[in-house]
Amino acid sequence: MFRIAILSGIVILAGMPFASGLNDSLNPGEAAPAWTNLPGVDGKKHALADLADKDVIVVVFTCVTCPASEDYEERIAAFAKKHVGPKVALVAINVNATAEDKLPQMTEHAKKRGFTYPFLYDETQKIAKLYGASYTPEFFVLNKERKVVYMGALDDRDDPKLASKNFLDDAVTAALAGKTPAVQETLARGCRIRWARAKKMN
Repeated sequence: MFRIAILSGIVILAGMPFASGLNDSLNPGEAAPAWTNLPGVDGKKHALADLADKDVIVVVFTCVTCPASEDYEERIAAFAKKHVGPKVALVAINVNATAEDKLPQMTEHAKKRGFTYPFLYDETQKIAKLYGASYTPEFFVLNKERKVVYMGALDDRDDPKLASKNFLDDAVTAALAGKTPAVQETLARGCRIRWARAKKMN
């Protein structure tokens, strides 16, 4: 159950130039790992370098099968409508190793839900490991220098009616202004990423 990943009080280190220990692979302020040749639901291959003209890039690790991810799709759509444009890009990446989360299922889901942003698939799961992503959904904000300025949850509550803090909005606004967000890291909430099992050696 994805609820097991939720904390009633999100742990935050505000304004600090180092990670709080929530992410074992990446710290705020470090260069964002790049992806190349990831297939998307649009039938094309995608790379981080394709977005060189954007001042800010938001990366969200999500999937098809997680109820938390599905619950957040309306909030992600609202974010995209508000921010995505000449200066800001949003990219969703799925790495789940389940039959229900393969590219054909992603394509069908994206069409059904009306995704307006790239939805990419990394069967190797390498990019999620480089980012230190553990949950779906989990968000990362990259500034113009492609350094990670924020990582974690979109907001502070599962119920959008109860949410009082939108960390993603604040991080993007700060990055566009060339500033560091007051909150650089929070605990993501949702389903655990479904990692592929290591093959046993004979």
